[in-house]
Amino acid sequence: MVMMAMKRSIFTIVLLVSLSILMVTPVCSSVTSIDAIMSSDQPRYREAHHAFVKAIAAHGYAAPSTEIILHAPNSDPLSWAAEVRRLNSSHTDLIVTYGAPASLIAVHEATGIPVVSVDVFASEQPLKGVCGVSSRVSMVTLLKTLQAIHSYQRIGVLYTPREFGSQQQLDDVKKFAAKLGITVLLGSVSSVAALDSELNRLLDKCEAVVVTEGGIFGQQIEHIIARSKARKIPIVSTIPDAAEKGAIVSLEISPQEQGYLAAEIAVRVLEGAKTEFLPLVRPQRIDLVINMRRAREIGIEIPFSVLRTATRLIK
Repeated sequence: MVMMAMKRSIFTIVLLVSLSILMVTPVCSSVTSIDAIMSSDQPRYREAHHAFVKAIAAHGYAAPSTEIILHAPNSDPLSWAAEVRRLNSSHTDLIVTYGAPASLIAVHEATGIPVVSVDVFASEQPLKGVCGVSSRVSMVTLLKTLQAIHSYQRIGVLYTPREFGSQQQLDDVKKFAAKLGITVLLGSVSSVAALDSELNRLLDKCEAVVVTEGGIFGQQIEHIIARSKARKIPIVSTIPDAAEKGAIVSLEISPQEQGYLAAEIAVRVLEGAKTEFLPLVRPQRIDLVINMRRAREIGIEIPFSVLRTATRLIK
């Protein structure tokens, strides 16, 4: 009897200890956690993210088994880095970044968390450690179209040295312009406060202005176009919907396609693929849009040979 009582006591103690361990041990979550960071709060990034969420849900990564949170920190390196460091301790499964500035910071700061980048300008040399979707378009095509409309000799370029893609587009413009003997005047803009002075200087001296990609220009494109319209100076750009807003020519990547492609890559990563072995893919859909209405308003006649090259016309 004594032995049986002892066995029961030992069993009870073991059971209580086991229950106490279960009570204090955290239950492992089966929820897939994805955090997305925008370099700046731009419509193009929100459109790409919406497409990403929709596309990845089609692969089975949807609520309640998947949690996707979009972050829009201040548009500066310290804020992007702080956000990534915070995510390092949150055990997120994947970081998705929109725009080169936040993407390059995330690749450098993330510890053990894979990063899929969206809307990152891919230079001729691949960016080390970066996988995702490129925003690279042919600046030669944009300039050739502009030159086919009129032989401009002085072209201004609005760019921001803070952003890799903007700087790379400037470099592409300079290379092509040098071959054609075109003078390029630079408008370096690092803040919204500096925009008007640089834009006015270019409008005073140039016959046309190229607006490169960049958070500042994406947010201020309508203001830039309004100022140029008053001076009858044509704007060409790679910013999505630039032609819809009054640029005479735009060369645009679809944010929706970027989101879909990013989701395909994200699924591969979540299922075990290593980001260092994945590419920075280029979207297939690139639209050359010509705004005939705005051209007429500022006294420019676009030749039929140029109109034939467009994938979309705004009449």
